[in-house]
Amino acid sequence: MPAWIEYFAVAVCAITAVLAAEGKGMDLFGVLVLALVTAVGGGTIRDLCLGVRPLFWIAEPMHVWTALVAAAATFVLVRFTHLPHRALAVADAFGLALFGIAGTEKALVFGSPGIVAILLGVVTGVAGGILRDVLRSEIPWVFKPDVNLYATAVFVGALVFVLLREWLPPSETHRYIGMAVILLIRLAAMRWKLRLPTFRSRIQTNSR
Repeated sequence: MPAWIEYFAVAVCAITAVLAAEGKGMDLFGVLVLALVTAVGGGTIRDLCLGVRPLFWIAEPMHVWTALVAAAATFVLVRFTHLPHRALAVADAFGLALFGIAGTEKALVFGSPGIVAILLGVVTGVAGGILRDVLRSEIPWVFKPDVNLYATAVFVGALVFVLLREWLPPSETHRYIGMAVILLIRLAAMRWKLRLPTFRSRIQTNSR
């Protein structure tokens, strides 16, 4: 995995955390903590599951600096200009795609079976956002019915990536196809309100 992908994903996720902090009355320190947790949270859980030591951001502290600089720059920028809510969703979609495939590929490198690698890709993609939303006292995006095909997009993209690696000769193109699948599914779901069926029991259905 090229280093720039993980650094870019860290920066994007840090930016989403700053945008998500709007209206929460956080100071700069609080925003930086939120950004750092969002940027490295999913990868930290992935590395703990894989038994990787040291954790990726401890082995390469530049990840921490990337998150902090991106967050601080965004913190200053939003004080002078308004970024629409859609900017948060689009930035989050990019972070989802990048981290989802990065997590899947790292799990495969460490010998995980395909299905485990896919699940760890999902964890890498969504866990940072879950931690972000918990810290800002919100229901995590991944659990909201009105947030369309969130973790599902990562699952499908990671599945495509794993199948390409197993069925075709090795190629760096596979990871970019996986990322594109995640991004396109997420953006299409946002555009056309695509979502999975909501759980509803027979009693709830009959009462409507």
